[in-house]
Amino acid sequence: MQNLTAQNFSTAVSEGLHLVDFWAEWCGPCRMAAPILAALDQAHTADHFTVDKVNVDEQPDLAQQFGIQGIPTMLLFKDGQLVERLVGLRPQAELESALAPYW
Repeated sequence: MQNLTAQNFSTAVSEGLHLVDFWAEWCGPCRMAAPILAALDQAHTADHFTVDKVNVDEQPDLAQQFGIQGIPTMLLFKDGQLVERLVGLRPQAELESALAPYW
């Protein structure tokens, strides 16, 4: 899991499958999502699937670029293309079901 910035975002999501979590430290649901996303990342590392994070307070330009209006918001990128948007806290099983068609 890596923290993405405006400088490394495009390169980081350009190949493979990346679930990018837009979050903030002050966000309670974001803190609740953190262990779920860590478990998801660990469970699917072998699938060439990674979870990355964007702190919206530190990277407001990225949040604006992707129209983030509420957090947590998770965007799924496949080979650099946005393919799925998931808004709000979700259990791990629900995230896996939503992402499975792209594996």
